[in-house]
Amino acid sequence: MKNIMRRNYKVLSLLLLLAFASCSFTTKKFSNPDKDKLLIQIITFVLEQGHFDPISMDDSFSEELFNDYIEILDPVKRYFYQSDIKDFEKYKLEIDDQLKDTDITFFNIVNERMLERIEGAKEIYREVLAEPFDYTLDESFDTNYENSEFVKNKKQMKDRWRKQLKFSTISNYDDLFKEEKLAKEKDPEYVMKTKEVMEVEAREATLKSIDIYFNDSIDDLKREDWFALFVNTIVEEYDPHTYYLAPRNKEDFDQRMSGKLEGIGARLQKRMDYIKIVELISGGPAWRSKELEVEDIILKVKQENEEFPVNIVGMRISDAIKYIKGPKGTKVTLTVKKVDGSLKDVVITRDVVELMETYAKSSVVEKDSEKYGVINLPAFYVDFEDYKNVNAAKDVKKEIDYLKNEGIEGLVLDLRNNGGGSLPTVVDMAGLFIEDGPVVQVRSTGESKEVLKDRDKSIAWDGPLVILVNEISASASEIMAAAMQDYKRAIIIGSKQTYGKGTVQNVINLNNMLRNNTSGDLGALALTTQKYYRVNGGSVQLEGVKSDVEVPGRFTYIDVGEKDKGNPLPWDEIDAADYTPWEDYFDYDATVARSKTRMSNNEQLKLIDKNAKWVKGKIDETVFSLNYEKYSAQNELNEEESKQFDAISDYKTNLTFDSTSYEKALFEQDTTDLKEKRERWHQSLSQDVYIEEALNVLEDLKVSYRIKKVASTVKK
Repeated sequence: MKNIMRRNYKVLSLLLLLAFASCSFTTKKFSNPDKDKLLIQIITFVLEQGHFDPISMDDSFSEELFNDYIEILDPVKRYFYQSDIKDFEKYKLEIDDQLKDTDITFFNIVNERMLERIEGAKEIYREVLAEPFDYTLDESFDTNYENSEFVKNKKQMKDRWRKQLKFSTISNYDDLFKEEKLAKEKDPEYVMKTKEVMEVEAREATLKSIDIYFNDSIDDLKREDWFALFVNTIVEEYDPHTYYLAPRNKEDFDQRMSGKLEGIGARLQKRMDYIKIVELISGGPAWRSKELEVEDIILKVKQENEEFPVNIVGMRISDAIKYIKGPKGTKVTLTVKKVDGSLKDVVITRDVVELMETYAKSSVVEKDSEKYGVINLPAFYVDFEDYKNVNAAKDVKKEIDYLKNEGIEGLVLDLRNNGGGSLPTVVDMAGLFIEDGPVVQVRSTGESKEVLKDRDKSIAWDGPLVILVNEISASASEIMAAAMQDYKRAIIIGSKQTYGKGTVQNVINLNNMLRNNTSGDLGALALTTQKYYRVNGGSVQLEGVKSDVEVPGRFTYIDVGEKDKGNPLPWDEIDAADYTPWEDYFDYDATVARSKTRMSNNEQLKLIDKNAKWVKGKIDETVFSLNYEKYSAQNELNEEESKQFDAISDYKTNLTFDSTSYEKALFEQDTTDLKEKRERWHQSLSQDVYIEEALNVLEDLKVSYRIKKVASTVKK
């Protein structure tokens, strides 16, 4: 999770330093230290001594590392030949032994060959793009590279490049053709460009993009960058959240760890050769546009003063971000591949993402003459330098107080798309809804579990509570939802299960492992050191939190969770903590049953489920025609089929949302367009079928609450 637990970090660093000092090797072993070998020595030691579940560096590890490293270097198989792989395979079962001896022979051989093949690829792609593409040929291209083998010779390699480049260029050609057709429709006197001219322009655009990719990205890589890639492949064999941070990649680290986001207001990750959106920052330009979504893949980037876009497929994430970011007020056009496989150009006006827009916010809604509250929490944020004043738990408590002043009868806590954050903050937040008791259990390898408890007996909200989650809700969000579910304090509504990340990471500065480091900056290692468990003893690892009321969503049939990542740690369980479930005021089982009945008969959710299945089907389609007529016909068919799902975004409830009195007072002196932002949020809430059902559940809980409270009072 994003939180760097400083106490655990200090303890871990001390233990590693003590262990390191007691080892037989020291930095004096190297009179002129070889930085790469020293880095391998330290990395392997830290993994062995500090990782939650260290794995054996044996032949099995060596084979997995071999396969993963080759795949990371050449995922689309457009550099290496079968003869190269045969040469490399001599080391397939020896890499583990080399690492133990700080021998980097395997890396050196593969890296030298990679650089050689890159130079060859430059010649090949220029040769291919010097000749026209024939879009009348009946041929296809498979984007699932697992279905292809490494080529045998240069002739096969050139044909592979030809198909890949033709696939990239056909979309350029399609864009030009549609632009010309539209111009002709607007002005009958307009003379359309010929197919030959459009073919040349489309090919030139592809050449420009790939030249930029090689000149600005590949050629800019130094040996230390290639070696960092090798080191990162080693550490990711342990689990998907352990990764190496090279000194040069500080900007990438900020993207992944600190949430420092500029330009369009989106957090990006590189997966294989693609740049994917993994989070939209609330209030940011991308979020406001309503055209970008989590899981969208950004293929091309075009600046407002440039004629052709730049293809960012295959770029390093730091290089891709340079094209996407830009000064406030400038426009950028992103060509994105949606989760259903369709392509879309999205124009975003860059802006500064205001920090306050990532904080908790609340709204009041009236339903059947009763008032209810909704709190949206994008992340479990915290400022460790000023924890008392800046943390999500404190802000949620404030919003609860504002809502209570409005006379609300029930509360919805929206944790959808919340990727987690601070562990202490989620413990404090859970305490807002229970009197006291354990919230989460944490365990390190070989140590007794630690039970993190709410010790404050005060309760900020003791009324009906519903928590909304989805497949993107992760880490601290899962702790919160799990605790409220185990206590039977809230009804959880959402996806079949949440993300499933049940591990804790600490960041180790590798430079601190040496007393007298003369080798330069060694970077850092994000290391999985602990797992956390529910108070009932179960882990959320892989399995996530299963909703009480399961509803379909956009990602229902798509692989987006922890279980779909490489080398995830397994699910397990420990003894339950000593806790007392919530027993006040509502019939949990009856409320869940009523909600499930409503959901099964909801036409909007049926359409959402149908759309999710359709999207999954499009994702599974990996073979595309390179014949323009067939390519265009398939795109038109996809667009026509997608129209049946327009009603999803057109859905409207009969609910009206409004700001609290406290926030309305801020509007009078506001200079940040707060009122407009809240109105946009309220509009989206009024079209949200999940919020609608959450309020239905609150209404059921309120009735149950009153009945049981009256019965309890009479008994007394």
